[in-house]
Amino acid sequence: MRYLTFIYFIICMTTIQVKSQEKTNQSIYQFSVEDLYGEIFDFSKLKGKKIMIVNTASKCGLTPQYKALQSLYEKFSETDFVIVGFPANNFLWQEPGTNEEIAEFCAQNYGVTFPMMGKVSVVGSNQHPIYSFLTKKKLNGSIDSMVTWNFQKFLIDENGYVVKSISPRRQPDDEEIINWINGS
Repeated sequence: MRYLTFIYFIICMTTIQVKSQEKTNQSIYQFSVEDLYGEIFDFSKLKGKKIMIVNTASKCGLTPQYKALQSLYEKFSETDFVIVGFPANNFLWQEPGTNEEIAEFCAQNYGVTFPMMGKVSVVGSNQHPIYSFLTKKKLNGSIDSMVTWNFQKFLIDENGYVVKSISPRRQPDDEEIINWINGS
């Protein structure tokens, strides 16, 4: 009987360890991407920070959200919060520019200082792996969602796990987002 109890204990511990390793592989920290300037941006350097990932476009009715995103970043960047933008041209060709043009547009029009990645596809057959991760529960371990338009927001906790997807129409400084950043 003791032998069976011991075997059962070993099986349970092995299962817990495997599940723990699976969760580790489901964090944002596994990704490195190219930023607007061609430099590698390693998400593992954001360990311990809350992250908002947002797909952006410069010719969209929601483009003025850049202003609220920048303001939010300035207000909370000292409290272990970061915004990471991903320009995308998936919705009505509203981000036609090159990475250089996007960088210039963001700086000149909105004073963007939060990290901006190189242009990617956020939907479809060419979907960037980070967006596959953000939208598929089998990859992120938390939620299934869709990128429905420009300025969709994904909230990532300080352990690198996807917490929530926020509608593009919701402003970056929405009370729910502020409360999440503040931990309330």
